[in-house]
Amino acid sequence: MGSLAWEVIGVSDTEGGCAEWTFPAEPDAVRGARAAVRGQLRGWGLNCLADLAALLVSELVTNSLRHATGPIGVRLVRPAEPAGLLRVEVSDPLPDPPRERAARPEDESGRGLQLVAGSSRRWGTRPGAGGKTVWFELAVPG
Repeated sequence: MGSLAWEVIGVSDTEGGCAEWTFPAEPDAVRGARAAVRGQLRGWGLNCLADLAALLVSELVTNSLRHATGPIGVRLVRPAEPAGLLRVEVSDPLPDPPRERAARPEDESGRGLQLVAGSSRRWGTRPGAGGKTVWFELAVPG
């Protein structure tokens, strides 16, 4: 595949309270996922969450690229209940859940999950039929 920032395998839905994309497992997936998340959140009037959500998605997509092969899914959900919540999910075909590790000051990586854990309301992982999903929740300002 080429090196377009918006290279997407598929867009499942960008209407209503859910938006979903699938990116190829290539380095440009990080840039494409970040741009898709920012654009969708701005479209929903959630500019205040766009930068943080894009940063955290970047970390999770980077982890997926580092450890898995195959397509990477990104999904944004604004559930009706509970209100005031944004759920962000990143899926990949690797079944193993990510592990937080203590990065040393000189390490160039290893802080992604710490950043997700420290910046989100809640986060976690769940197994899927073809891999796993790492998710986090952000509070939508009222």
